[in-house]
Amino acid sequence: MLTKRQDQAVGPRLTEALSDGDLIERSLADPACFAAIFDRHADEILRYAHARLGPDLAEDVVAETFLAAFARRRHYDSARADARPWLYGIAIRQIGRHRRAGARQLRLLRSIPAEPAGEELDGRAADRVTAEQLRPRLAAVLAGLSRDDRELLLLVAWAGLSYAESAEAMDLTVSAVKSRLNRIRTRTRKALGGANPMGVDEGDQ
Repeated sequence: MLTKRQDQAVGPRLTEALSDGDLIERSLADPACFAAIFDRHADEILRYAHARLGPDLAEDVVAETFLAAFARRRHYDSARADARPWLYGIAIRQIGRHRRAGARQLRLLRSIPAEPAGEELDGRAADRVTAEQLRPRLAAVLAGLSRDDRELLLLVAWAGLSYAESAEAMDLTVSAVKSRLNRIRTRTRKALGGANPMGVDEGDQ
């Protein structure tokens, strides 16, 4: 709980001390406070949108996401200290509006040829080549998933959200997230010859 003097203070030190939930609640009376939410999370949402849609639409998605979040901030549960799952949920809906661009991105991924592995590659380079070789097959697997399953997989594998955070973003229960990911993992591993696209096992989160 902030003291009255702290509550009236202005500056980056106070902003850094507040959780996302506190900032969003304060923004109801002082809309300028919401700028700190953008500063904290815009880059992460931009990276995710870039990976999903490519550079042409990523900035549009970020702008749309934060405009929608600002408009809906009165409905945010301020007890939730981290706004990322909420923002990802909004971003997913905005990405859905641009799904034609997403389909183009999948076609581009499929068209990238696998690079042959050289004889003198260190471990990191070998991992990169393996990823390049798997990319066309992974794109084909992603294209075959339902939109909701694809978004869930990407939230965990690309955005790095936990199961609980992904559940919040997708408006699911944690048990439903685990069940879906287990099904996706089994299907994807089979298509990739045993490789795990998520890099984590169910027990890790």
